[in-house]
Amino acid sequence: MMYDLYIGDRLFSSWSLRGWLMFEKFGLPYREHMMGLYAGTLAQDMAELAPARTVPAAKTPEGYILSDSLSMAETLAERHPDAGLWPTDPAARALARNLVCEMHSGFGALRDVCNMQISHVWDGFIAPEPVLKNLERIEYLWAMARERHGAKGPWLFGEYSLADVFYAPVAMRITGYGLPVSDAAKAYVENHLNDPAFLRWRAEALKENHETFPYEMNLPRKDWPF
Repeated sequence: MMYDLYIGDRLFSSWSLRGWLMFEKFGLPYREHMMGLYAGTLAQDMAELAPARTVPAAKTPEGYILSDSLSMAETLAERHPDAGLWPTDPAARALARNLVCEMHSGFGALRDVCNMQISHVWDGFIAPEPVLKNLERIEYLWAMARERHGAKGPWLFGEYSLADVFYAPVAMRITGYGLPVSDAAKAYVENHLNDPAFLRWRAEALKENHETFPYEMNLPRKDWPF
């Protein structure tokens, strides 16, 4: 049973990171296909994958197309109930789904202002108030998950789950822009930065060549912390 996974540039594509982690972290077999997200060929590359128009997307072994990260998450959890994509405890699972859905549809200020990039840290970035409000809400959700269900491990619900998949790019944004968060949130971010799967993703990302940096800022750069 082999899935086909379609992703974009690793340096910048936050949703592609989510899609990749769904397969990589839970040991699901896949073939990886790179789409021209920043090369301008995305529509052409995905012409045979309707209704998918963006990355990530996936194709099941039977040929069904999964065109969105949430449809990927739920379909994979349904097809692989023993892989541990969602927490086993019903209360934890319900909260995890809430966190994932809020990430999928919300935090527009953070996503619009702080585009994910994992090559360096912008030195001196000052977060505007809407981004700070997003961070406040994110920290509230993280703290709730950890307090209620995270005692048995380092992740939001103890063991790694889809909730961590969906918040991994948030950790990258916090890092890449030096955003102000609490010590507890910093510790959770560092779990992502040190995660072997992410380290493999970033190592491949640093091999990419981009003629222009799509999210350039008039700020000095600092080294990525890990």
